[in-house]
Amino acid sequence: MPLTAPQAILFDLDGTLADTAPDMAAALNRLRAEQGLGAMPFNEIRPHVSNGARGLLALGLDIGPEAEEYERLHKRYLKLYAQDLAVHTSLFPGLDALIESLEERALPWGVVTNKPNRLTHRLLDALDLAPAVVVCGDDLSRAKPHPDPLLFAAGKLRLTPASIWYIGDHERDIIAGNAAHMPTIAGRWGYLDGERPIEQWGASMVIEHPEEIADLLNQAERQEANA
Repeated sequence: MPLTAPQAILFDLDGTLADTAPDMAAALNRLRAEQGLGAMPFNEIRPHVSNGARGLLALGLDIGPEAEEYERLHKRYLKLYAQDLAVHTSLFPGLDALIESLEERALPWGVVTNKPNRLTHRLLDALDLAPAVVVCGDDLSRAKPHPDPLLFAAGKLRLTPASIWYIGDHERDIIAGNAAHMPTIAGRWGYLDGERPIEQWGASMVIEHPEEIADLLNQAERQEANA
């Protein structure tokens, strides 16, 4: 799908817009300590952060939703994370300038994430961000990789999905975006879990650094102006 000039840009949150891995990893290691386990290296945890609490519990405690203790440990992890969810979290380099540029352009931007609503809004407030639209993992009956959250966001913006770019760092983001008929951008700076190479996700574009988003936007706008 070609990248024509968008009327809005949507971002995944963890691993795309914000580097939340330090605080999410710290919460996992606190939970492991409560279970009598040693700390895991940060570099081992980081690639799994985009898989959320479920993925981190599978990594750190080798436990899944079918386990008897899963619900208690899941709630405990979220509580530990919520206590310190913005201590070391920050926007990835270049994204603060990009957001400022989008707002100067009056180009709406938003967040579509599988992160729970209460954590998402607390984090966005802590980062002093005010997206035009935010759709969280528990806002609808189906989260990504289903396209529903992206379609809902487009509806809230009163725009067609094809006029919105969606940027993510996990294959589920690209699956959801493609199913919603949105142009998709896969970011290599995120928490790639190594399950499949990013080039095989089917994104409209793969980029290395957040700064490239501004370049793509400027290029698309020039092409539209010269058409």
